[in-house]
Amino acid sequence: MNVFDCIFNRRSVRHFKKDPIDDKLIGVMLYSATHAPSAGNSQEWQFVVVKDPERKKKLATAALQQNFIAEAPVVIVVCMDLEKISLRYGKRGETLYGAQDTASATMLLMLAAHGLGLATCWVGSFDEDAVSHIIELPEKFRPVAIVPVGYAAEIPEKPERVPIEELTSVDAFGKKYDISYGVGPEQGKEIRFTPIGNYLEEMLEKVRRKAGSQKEKKVGKKITFSEFLKKLKK
Repeated sequence: MNVFDCIFNRRSVRHFKKDPIDDKLIGVMLYSATHAPSAGNSQEWQFVVVKDPERKKKLATAALQQNFIAEAPVVIVVCMDLEKISLRYGKRGETLYGAQDTASATMLLMLAAHGLGLATCWVGSFDEDAVSHIIELPEKFRPVAIVPVGYAAEIPEKPERVPIEELTSVDAFGKKYDISYGVGPEQGKEIRFTPIGNYLEEMLEKVRRKAGSQKEKKVGKKITFSEFLKKLKK
């Protein structure tokens, strides 16, 4: 799956099928998450994979009764090693860098899940002390995100997004940024995003067609999970 497919088509799913998830897929998700950037390459993230039904129910309760968490076959709690990040960056590491780094890892985890045909939801509203107790976290760790993972029972509609022209400036806040292409009287005044969107759709379609033609020509050879991970490293 193309990276833009993952970015544009990922959804926050809150209804999951009961189908189990192969541990190899969880492994790919976690491996992908560890390739996120981190301050000074600290890599202060830790992942707790929860499968036990009772613990999942307790996590759902700790997350303000968000019961869909317990429905997912797997729940991943992304945690931050406060000691590790503060050792190098002090309070700023604890309050900012650690949050940035674990957020990056969480996003890669979710994009990898989507690429594997799985669904996720980023849950950030929960009682930290309760979650720490449920998954038996040592004191130096802080839970940052709860990510239920499973096969989607339903796909929600694409939510509305704030127009990018309302969110983008160049050089100084409030100055319009022009990334349009082509010529015309509007060029240089403000962003024209419709052509950019059309361009991305065209490129995605070309990638899909190319991938389809290659599948017709080749007969796939089965590889082990270890071999797959080696390919990912290349």
